[in-house]
Amino acid sequence: MEVLTHSPRETQKLGEKISADLKLGDILALYGELGSGKTTFIQGLARGLGIKKRVISPTFVFIRQYPVAGHRSPVTFYHVDLYRINEVTEAKGLGLEEIFADPGAIVVIEWADRIKEIFT
Repeated sequence: MEVLTHSPRETQKLGEKISADLKLGDILALYGELGSGKTTFIQGLARGLGIKKRVISPTFVFIRQYPVAGHRSPVTFYHVDLYRINEVTEAKGLGLEEIFADPGAIVVIEWADRIKEIFT
């Protein structure tokens, strides 16, 4: 799906709206140029999921996780940023397989094109 927004606030609102349709086990793969609003969109998703903590890009740590309140079972929102990955082999030690297999997870990946082989 491709959507065009015209401001950071509009991008966050889109994320909030889409968060209502997310289910446990969902993985969102985001593509776009540097500065295209991926993190801004994810901030809206997190807000829509009820996450109060400030959401920032995990560019240098690769993965940030946030607990999602209000569910019967534990739910974790994973924000993955693969900007610094140049090839899929570099992502092997990040534990992505475990995160993708977590039945209580919602995962959003920035720069998902860096590991597109995993999704095909």
